[in-house]
Amino acid sequence: MSWDFFVPVCVGDLVKTGGVNQYVVQDVLSPKQLPSHLHKFKTALRSQGPLCILEHFDTAYSVLQHSNSVELGVKEDTLDLLVQVVSSLSTSLPSLLISTSVSAAERKENLNAVKMSVFLLCKITESLESDSYRQSFIAAPGKSGKKAKTGEGLQQWDNERERVLQALGQLIQLDIRSLWNLSLVEEEFTSCVTCCCYKLLENPTIGHVKSKPTREGIIHLLGLLIKKYNHLLGASVKVIQLLQHFEQLSSVFAQAVSVWSTEYGVRAIIGEVIREIGQKSSEELAREGSGVKAFSSFLSELSALVPELMIPNISVLITHLEGESHTMRVAVCEVLGDILVRVLCGDGLEESGKADRDRFFDTVQEHLHDTHSYVRARVLQVYTRIVNSKALPLCRYSEVMGLAVGRLMDKSVNVVKSAIQLLAAFIEHNPYSCKLSSADLKKPLEKETAKLREMKEKLHGGAPVIKASELWAAMEPELRITVDTELERSGDSEKGQHEEGEEADVKEVNEMEDCRATAVMIAQYLRVNKYRNAVRLCIKALSRFPESEMFAAVSALTAETLMDTLARLFKGSDEDTPEHSQNLPPTPQKEGEKEADDAERKKQEMLVQYLRDTETFALQVERAISVINAMLYWKTTSVVQEAVQFCVTVCEFGVANSLSGVRKMLPLVWSTDSAIKDAVVQAYRRLYLNPKGDTIRMKAQTLVDSLSELMVDASLGTIQCLEEIVQEFFGSGNSLESTVVQVLWERFTGKTESSPLYRRAAVLLLGMAARAEREVVLSNLDTLCSVALGEKVTEDFLLARDTVIAICSITDHVRQSRGAPFRLPQEHQLFTRLTQAIAEGAMMEDPHWQSFMEQAVRLTYFLAESPDQLCSRLIQRTARLLLDQISQGAEVNKDVDQPQEGSQESGEQVNCVCLAQLLALCGSVAFWQVAHLERSVSGELRRRRFETEEREEKEKGPSSKAKLTANESAMEEELGLVGASAEDTEAELIRKICETELLAEENLLSAFLPLLVKVCSSPGHYSHPQLTAAACLALSQYMMISPSVCEENARLMFTVLERSTLPVVRANAIIALGDLTVRFPNILEPWTQNLYARLSDEVPSVRQTAVTVLTQLVLKDVLKVKGQVSEVAVLLIDPEPHIASLALNFFNELASKDNAIYNLLPDIISRLSDPDRGMSPEDFNTVMKQLFSYITKERQTESLVEKLCQRFRTARTERQWCDLAVSLSLLSMCERGFKRLQECWECYSDKLTEPGVYQPLLAITAKLRRGAKIQFKVPHFNARIRHHRLL
Repeated sequence: MSWDFFVPVCVGDLVKTGGVNQYVVQDVLSPKQLPSHLHKFKTALRSQGPLCILEHFDTAYSVLQHSNSVELGVKEDTLDLLVQVVSSLSTSLPSLLISTSVSAAERKENLNAVKMSVFLLCKITESLESDSYRQSFIAAPGKSGKKAKTGEGLQQWDNERERVLQALGQLIQLDIRSLWNLSLVEEEFTSCVTCCCYKLLENPTIGHVKSKPTREGIIHLLGLLIKKYNHLLGASVKVIQLLQHFEQLSSVFAQAVSVWSTEYGVRAIIGEVIREIGQKSSEELAREGSGVKAFSSFLSELSALVPELMIPNISVLITHLEGESHTMRVAVCEVLGDILVRVLCGDGLEESGKADRDRFFDTVQEHLHDTHSYVRARVLQVYTRIVNSKALPLCRYSEVMGLAVGRLMDKSVNVVKSAIQLLAAFIEHNPYSCKLSSADLKKPLEKETAKLREMKEKLHGGAPVIKASELWAAMEPELRITVDTELERSGDSEKGQHEEGEEADVKEVNEMEDCRATAVMIAQYLRVNKYRNAVRLCIKALSRFPESEMFAAVSALTAETLMDTLARLFKGSDEDTPEHSQNLPPTPQKEGEKEADDAERKKQEMLVQYLRDTETFALQVERAISVINAMLYWKTTSVVQEAVQFCVTVCEFGVANSLSGVRKMLPLVWSTDSAIKDAVVQAYRRLYLNPKGDTIRMKAQTLVDSLSELMVDASLGTIQCLEEIVQEFFGSGNSLESTVVQVLWERFTGKTESSPLYRRAAVLLLGMAARAEREVVLSNLDTLCSVALGEKVTEDFLLARDTVIAICSITDHVRQSRGAPFRLPQEHQLFTRLTQAIAEGAMMEDPHWQSFMEQAVRLTYFLAESPDQLCSRLIQRTARLLLDQISQGAEVNKDVDQPQEGSQESGEQVNCVCLAQLLALCGSVAFWQVAHLERSVSGELRRRRFETEEREEKEKGPSSKAKLTANESAMEEELGLVGASAEDTEAELIRKICETELLAEENLLSAFLPLLVKVCSSPGHYSHPQLTAAACLALSQYMMISPSVCEENARLMFTVLERSTLPVVRANAIIALGDLTVRFPNILEPWTQNLYARLSDEVPSVRQTAVTVLTQLVLKDVLKVKGQVSEVAVLLIDPEPHIASLALNFFNELASKDNAIYNLLPDIISRLSDPDRGMSPEDFNTVMKQLFSYITKERQTESLVEKLCQRFRTARTERQWCDLAVSLSLLSMCERGFKRLQECWECYSDKLTEPGVYQPLLAITAKLRRGAKIQFKVPHFNARIRHHRLL
């Protein structure tokens, strides 16, 4: 073969005249000729093998040249032939490559075949990929939503891609480099294959699951080219280029680079790619279309795959943390997070690893305060991943958690949500005992800190209790006698007759090679009073260690020198003359004691540090709980959901005070947002309705315990909210339902020992269950009466009250039944017991009697037949008992000759309490009598009328329907009027009964009305607090009966409201008058100002009640919104945070009404700036800033500017001028508002000499400079203000 095939840069280059021995296409076939030539090609392939490509190259090339016009089937046949050629080459080449006797011609022949087949296969593949991509656009669904049909041939292209990649991979995997001279593969050949791979990667669906085989084939093929064919630099550049244009390739290339660096061992590819990204300038990345999102996603996913390989190149990326692109800052922080989680974690790190870890943590932590909220949120998520992986060092817990709590105040919702998630992760994985509160930890911490302080003082405070010098002074006389004795014996030759023990001790000196150890032993002998052994060992040491400095003084053996040496060895460092003290060791006891003390001190330090960290952690958790609990009522649904989930987490892990959040989120079951409601229901189901246990009984017991704990000391509102969740549980058919009911009955009846609180919780839960299934309570009504309303009812009115509440759940009023009313006869033991308990309890001083009485009267009207008769007899019985008590008291006073003053007052006091309770009973009966008439009686009349109408309709029969005439519609209208007239007649009947019969002379209720009026109108004579409160409340309930009673006593009630000295009376009067305003608005309307006056009451509880009542009246349109709302505005700065929050909520709700606040603002400003009110400028500024935040429309701003400017003319004082100017500066000034401000120049120009007017107007111009539209008009106005002020 005389020619060589060179892979062309462009397909068309092969038809041009080539160089010497360069292959050139001789004949480009027409499309009509291609099928026959392809058949020849196929035949040749079967007979000649893959080398037939050398002869039939032009045929395949012609298909490539006519790719736009040739039929799809022709291209597919060509592709199939080329795949077979390449596959055949992969089979035949291995034997050729390992052969040593291959001729040059044969080598050239195979090389040309490889290059030709690979070139054609890659180009045909690119052509078909383009056709497939083009066809996908055509087949995409249009506006009609219908998807066009895809070409049949292209449907199998996904499978064909895999065949192509498999064939190329098998070929490239061979060591075909030996076919080239010097094994230098030409760059064009490599580029031909890589371009085909990158072309396939441009497919939008390459990242889908269905494209996984294709994706892995491309990665494998490129990996071979990078490893064997020097495509490293080309691949890194191409990765960057494709990421810039195809964002969906970020995950694909992350996987690819990971595979290339691990499976193919080309780690340098990571450095090259990261270096390319690191060299991107901040300005370039900030531009749109720079691929920064793809780069960010690529880095994040790559670090998740191979975090250990990112560390050597991290310095290149960290520079982007200072750049403008927040997306890149997020990516770098996530890379650092993956490294910290996967690599730089654990206790086995070297010092360099720990240094890197600390540096990376510091870097990530800095961006918790990033200027962009997206970065702050993602950094918090990175920390959440770190904490969940337990990779956060203990020493950083407090700092990071403190920062997370601080982020709860962030303006961005996403940051707040991420901070909540991080705090939940801290609680789930904390190393401390989070069940303890900071208050519980305070005392142990103080105790252990004091103990540590004592240990340090003992260690560093100087001498022990007995110094060595003192011990020496004590032993010196006896030791001197021993020294003298031993020196006298030293001259004797009979030294071998000593005791064996002593001789053994002395022999030890011969076995010692160290003079220091000998000195330690001598000191030890002295401490245990073995003076003879110490002296003998010291004498022996002289001969054993003659050169030792320790025993140098013994060179002249006398009693004095021996005593000095022993003293120096014993006292050691206590002596002030130790020229050789560094050589004198401490005694063994000293060393042992010191080491033990050090060990104990270190343990104590660790304990104190642990307690200190635990306390800090508990404080931060408590702070987080308080902040997140407040978020439960945010308007942002996602934040509320995260807060609910956090409350569940802290409750599951038993964090102190966790029940506060669980209880606080309970009212959200009434939320109109279904997502929030579902989140709360799921939270309670998870916490309380899915108990754990080995048996059904244990599960039921756990469930009851959990719900009972939640209900202990719970408010009425909390219990009402809990009813919704418990009712859902009992109505869902849960397998635990019957066992739970059984456990509750056992606890209520006392079969299972439990506290009174848990018994009450059990009966309330039974009442909740009865809402779903009435028989739970109805079938056990006798049990309820005997246990809670029996002989011992007066001992526990709370249990009786809760039992009555539970029985109420079987009434029609709770269950909203539409059938015949369910009532019990008057003779039922329930009402007998209730009557007795109420009457007897009224003569007692039990503080819980009144709440029991109110619920019992309510139940009587709900459940008894003819409840008015029952209650009339109840009042009679109670009044008779009170009269008997008074008469008995009078008889006792007559029998006493000289009654003490205190005892007389005490007797009067008891009578007052009983009288107050009787009046409270009368008021409650009056109230429920009216409710009974308007609800039960009226409803029963309506039900009976409907039944009569339905019966008459049925009696007419179907034959009457055929007789309908043309005036049918008129008749229906007439029937409708008749129905409406019947309802009016029924309502009028009820009103007449209330007006004429309830307080008629023959009715017992009328007998107490004069007494109520007398008690309320004579506070000096009837000064008992409970009596006054009960009388006022009962009078207000009487006023609910009819308009005439209300009108007659309205002035008296408002007098009590203003002049009563008791806060509870004033608060009750506000609530009662609010209800009366709803019932009789025309009668109470002239007294509205008196209601608003209570907003300035000196007692916080009264102010709180007033703002709550007025909020309901105004928002329900019962009261017209007038200038008196300024009194509510003053509460925005109330010293009580709860009252200020209620006032803020009032204006938030009022702002939802069209133009409500806008219409009120001028009057509010006038009232608050009135000199007689005396509001400080700071308070005025705070109130107005909140109110002006509701003005968002330009038209409203323009109108307010004009109104406020006009008020400058009528303002009387300088303070009013200043307040008006401040109000103008608080407006969000728009172009139209600024124009109106200029037009009204004459209104305020003469006031500019006043600093309080000049400065706010100047502040307006400062804010306006930021606006683009009106910026050019501001300097003129600013100069005009300055100039006029100087005049």
